[in-house]
Amino acid sequence: MTFRQTLLIHTQIVLLYNSVFDRREVKMMSFRFPFTADKTVKNRALIVSVENFYSDADLKKRNGVKRDTRRLHKILSKLGFSVDIRMDLEAHEIYEAFKAESEKTVKDCFVGIISSHGEEGVVFGADGRAVKLAEIYSYFESPSMADKSKLFLIQACRGHGLDGGVEVETDSSFSDEEDKNKNACRGHGLDGGVEVEADSSFSEEEDGMVELFSIPIDTAVMYATSPGYGAFMHPLGSALIQTLCDLLEKEGGPDLEITRLLTQLNYQVAYNFESRGKLLGGKKQMPCFVTRFTREVFPFMDSQTAEEDLSLTFAAMQLVDEPRRSRKSSIG
Repeated sequence: MTFRQTLLIHTQIVLLYNSVFDRREVKMMSFRFPFTADKTVKNRALIVSVENFYSDADLKKRNGVKRDTRRLHKILSKLGFSVDIRMDLEAHEIYEAFKAESEKTVKDCFVGIISSHGEEGVVFGADGRAVKLAEIYSYFESPSMADKSKLFLIQACRGHGLDGGVEVETDSSFSDEEDKNKNACRGHGLDGGVEVEADSSFSEEEDGMVELFSIPIDTAVMYATSPGYGAFMHPLGSALIQTLCDLLEKEGGPDLEITRLLTQLNYQVAYNFESRGKLLGGKKQMPCFVTRFTREVFPFMDSQTAEEDLSLTFAAMQLVDEPRRSRKSSIG
């Protein structure tokens, strides 16, 4: 191989490396380091859904839970997660399920989803007993979850309040787009006959600060509603989970950094969802999230694509940084 050919190859590699690094710089530097070298280890998701409650629990059946659960399983599996579904667990079984997950190894990210009736700081098992979210979060300070990204989604009430919303003035172009989104949301059946998941069986006030302080580092928690308010449930699925699934199925959605994804989720539910019916017509829902991430995280970015980008970048870096061999003069 001539010197000119060697120089041309090295130049092409440098250009390729610069292109890949510029495109994925933030994602690789923040999300992929540290990463698990063992390719057999996968990201994991645990979905705990409670649809049916014991008769003495005095809690209504939650129609629409199975639709949420099936869609989450399909999408998360497609995104490379190993998904475990647990239905209608008692309170102690919910504790045990999350405790067991906290002791397992994940590749980069763990996602925990709880869908049930709830109050501020707690959700309810099928037996009607309260499960403290602070205790669930605290499990994930375990050594096996150190430096791993953790995301929790809580589809449950946090009180008895109903959000009447406020009127927002917009220009005509924005209103047209909002109407399209609202119609799309109605197409998912999130508009009529909505029941609010408000519970009266748990009267003790939980200290919200305790719950916040229990959230481990490198963790985000997405709540279906703001403190003190009820969350809506529809037979065709909840506003929060169905909207999240829409975003993850949208082109480019899984590539969003987590705070951008959750902010878009906030926006879509807050502006495009509105309950209908005689009793709850016109009521809104405002999700909110808490994050203790110390870096940008891309938990749903396709793992196979990410690995290919990493391999390509490291190969390019190795070749670029390879010591140059001295070239003997051909004259003399």
